Amino acid sequence: MTTDLPAALWEHLRPDDRTWLRSLAGHAGPAARVALVGGAVRDALLGQHPLDLDVVVEGTDVEALARATGLPLTFHPAFRNATVTLPDGRSADLVRARRESYPVAGQNPVPAPGTLEDDLRRRDFSVNALALTAWPTGPGEVLDVVGGLDDLHARTLRPLHEKSLHEDASRLVRGARLAARLELSAHPDLLAQVPDALALADRTPRLWAELKLMLSEPRPGAVLRTLRAWGAGSLLPEAPGLEALDALRAQDMDVTFQPYAAALLHASSDPAFLAARLELGDRPAALLARALSDTFFPEGTPERQLRALLRPEAYVPLTGRDVVALGIPPGPQVGEALAHLARLRQDGALHSADDEREALRSYLDSYPSGKCP
Repeated sequence: MTTDLPAALWEHLRPDDRTWLRSLAGHAGPAARVALVGGAVRDALLGQHPLDLDVVVEGTDVEALARATGLPLTFHPAFRNATVTLPDGRSADLVRARRESYPVAGQNPVPAPGTLEDDLRRRDFSVNALALTAWPTGPGEVLDVVGGLDDLHARTLRPLHEKSLHEDASRLVRGARLAARLELSAHPDLLAQVPDALALADRTPRLWAELKLMLSEPRPGAVLRTLRAWGAGSLLPEAPGLEALDALRAQDMDVTFQPYAAALLHASSDPAFLAARLELGDRPAALLARALSDTFFPEGTPERQLRALLRPEAYVPLTGRDVVALGIPPGPQVGEALAHLARLRQDGALHSADDEREALRSYLDSYPSGKCP
């Protein structure tokens, strides 16, 4: 660790975030410690500008400190934590330093007051167990009590102890999300704990919430590929559509959560069960049904994106404009012609746009003087 590391990390924070952290340290008082922890420190070490702020406080009351900021907040009495709304609308978590124990694997932990070092040791992976303390004048020191700096330098994802994934199986999916996003390799200790996590998956509700969050990652397909590589592919169906959507994103195409969810449902043998398990709601299934239909959707819509991936043999049916160009005058006759083509598609008689044009010509020729009624 270089002596300049705290200052370098501090500079990777947004100016208004630095101001807020200095203010917190000032309100907390000289006997307390205030530290930025977890993903924000990790991302700053990677040269990124963190957006999400998690702050751990030791030696002062969290609720009083949060209220001293004068910002809107929500206080959570069970854990004595607060969520503060920053001036730009982002949320920041203000957390009391604590220890945790897991009397029942997979269920919520039982918290107890602790030190800042205790709080770092309760976390999931070493690269998330780093802290940067803050003082009223600026940065303090970087705390690394579990070797996270070395692991981050080696691009390795390592759980903190041998029962980490047993205590909370959702850490398996959270780890895959992190590994795919930051291109980290699994430490052997992580891979050794995968069977334990899979055995506890059904008893860990948070694991399914993490799988849903996977669909909001920059590359959900890469997360699913990571889980398979770790031997955890049984958590979700193999869904090549997710990686295909990743490829579209890589081409700067706008791909939202819904197409990813729909592609995952398409790969499932029981999509209704999977949608309920992941609490996806009705929209992904409805999108999937539209994408698999023969209804026309414009280029760039989620329906067209999915159709190209899930039904590569599908073609774009003729539109009303095409029908008019082929000789049917505007009006109700256009709808009748489109309905005729739709019936032929449903019967499996049409396989291309050329088939539709030929069918439309036959439709026109079946009437005197080539006019439809």
